[in-house]
Amino acid sequence: QVQLVESGGGLVQAGGSLRLSCAASGRTFSTYAMAWFRQAPGKEREFAAASRSGGSTDYADSVKGRFTISRDNTKNTVYLQMNSLKPEDTALYYCAAKPIWRPGHTGRQAWEYDSWGQGTQVTVSS
Repeated sequence: QVQLVESGGGLVQAGGSLRLSCAASGRTFSTYAMAWFRQAPGKEREFAAASRSGGSTDYADSVKGRFTISRDNTKNTVYLQMNSLKPEDTALYYCAAKPIWRPGHTGRQAWEYDSWGQGTQVTVSS
């Protein structure tokens, strides 16, 4: 497992932008699949975006075209650039990591990931 620390959350008006960061420990960050999940009050944790070690990315339909996941392997950091934010994006955002992509994995299920950060709160006001 790796240790993950998120930052960058805050309060923003609808239509605004935020960039979340997730710093990871460990020397094999470049081989990990990384993802962002989010959880709104009273709702289940849901997938937002993922970045595989080979560079491919995946997005939930709800954030596609507005959010961008990227990673800097030299800094052991993954980012989530969030633009055109909506009140429904309000949630606690979690960074997640997994070292192995097993058969049957989609990268979209929380159970696939074995390391999690503590979360960073994003609040979008209308």
